[in-house]
Amino acid sequence: MADKKVVIYSTPTCPYCKRAKEYLTQKGIPFTEYDVAADRDKAKEMIQKSKQMGVPVILVDDEVIVGFNQAKLDSLLS
Repeated sequence: MADKKVVIYSTPTCPYCKRAKEYLTQKGIPFTEYDVAADRDKAKEMIQKSKQMGVPVILVDDEVIVGFNQAKLDSLLS
């Protein structure tokens, strides 16, 4: 699990983003967070990778999860 690279594209007002970050923190999984409301380049990057404009977009290595899908996160992180 420690060798997985986790990135979250989020906004400060997104409740599902907050839940996803809290979940990863509780599990002790380090992640990099990008605020796409403040960083236009990261917003473009997120849309390019996910083909979506909604947040959160979570990357586990090269796998893309749109939204907070706990079951899929657990599956990719196990």
